[in-house]
Amino acid sequence: MTDAHVVGAGIIDFGEKYDWSFEDLLEGAYLDLVESVDYGIDPTNDIDGVWYGTLDIANEGSSGAAVAHATGLFETPATHIVNACATGSDAFRNAVQAIKAEDIDVALVIGAEKMLDSTEGLIGGAALERLWRGRGVTMPAFFGMRATRHMDQYDTTREQIAAVSVKNHENGTKYPHAHQQFECSVDDVKESPTVSYPLNLYDCCPVTDGACAVLVASDDRAREFTDAPVRVAGYGLSTDSFQRGDDLALTNFPASRHASSTAYERSGYGPDDIDVAEVHDCFSITELITYEDLGFCEQGEGGSHIDEGIPHLDGEQPINPSGGLLSKGHPIGATGVAQIAEIFEQLRGEAGDVQVPDAEVGMQHNIGIGRNATGAVSCVNILER
Repeated sequence: MTDAHVVGAGIIDFGEKYDWSFEDLLEGAYLDLVESVDYGIDPTNDIDGVWYGTLDIANEGSSGAAVAHATGLFETPATHIVNACATGSDAFRNAVQAIKAEDIDVALVIGAEKMLDSTEGLIGGAALERLWRGRGVTMPAFFGMRATRHMDQYDTTREQIAAVSVKNHENGTKYPHAHQQFECSVDDVKESPTVSYPLNLYDCCPVTDGACAVLVASDDRAREFTDAPVRVAGYGLSTDSFQRGDDLALTNFPASRHASSTAYERSGYGPDDIDVAEVHDCFSITELITYEDLGFCEQGEGGSHIDEGIPHLDGEQPINPSGGLLSKGHPIGATGVAQIAEIFEQLRGEAGDVQVPDAEVGMQHNIGIGRNATGAVSCVNILER
């Protein structure tokens, strides 16, 4: 089996893009990718396949033709991937598998989402009804229950949960593509409007439009594009019942544990080897629980982990230098691809003001929701310099 390497990445600024069409998002990320490739690329001849992640199944996003129109790759096979909030990261995993199987040599992975427009975006469209239905409970309520249970079970404090948001918003002020670029204090988080107890507005990621693309190549082709490829060391995907809902009394995400365990085994790395990670923080409590699920600390110690500063930008194991979903935003199909792009930059030493010194091994992680629960799917990718 050949190895797969990330050799380029392109991203647009995330935010409220009411004046951008869906194809504008795709085109913007794609053109930025083409410009990013060190030695250039001839897309029509070099790209063998496209993996396209989006949840916008109510509109043109449901077909690979959306990518073809935005990029001009009309004869290139395009596969549409949908896997909840792990859509982008699973699109990447599928492209990597195709390269490792030696079916293709070069793949474009691109993800996009319009979350805001009532006519063509996810929020207000047909996908919204499918995504948020069930027992009258919204996602903030589901994650709020996880927060209260973690607080009760492990004496986690409201301040420790809020500290995740403080950290990520501070990082977001340094990351140029983040939707929300402001700093806040623990008191600011606690005093922001209540969404679903104990989670307040600043504990929740914003509703965001965005797109991102990465280029993946085989061993034989990688150095045609760059002298600094980033190798995909391992990956894992896992699903969990969206009806069971116990998840060790709501205090962990089994799918994250299974997916990360697979990625660790394939890569030969363990939790202590990860120098930098971009993890799923749709809500502040999600990141705190994920510290435990990925093995960065023991079960129930997520609160003390953030207190000790370990996941801070200047800490021992920085988490979400980009500001995470809490600051950058969560355009679902683009989220995982953007996390891959951010780890790619980190491992090449090109992350600017949020660069983690001497980063050699990075992790990307998503969880996704199910019909009546949270964390029904998880995808983890590990990359190395």
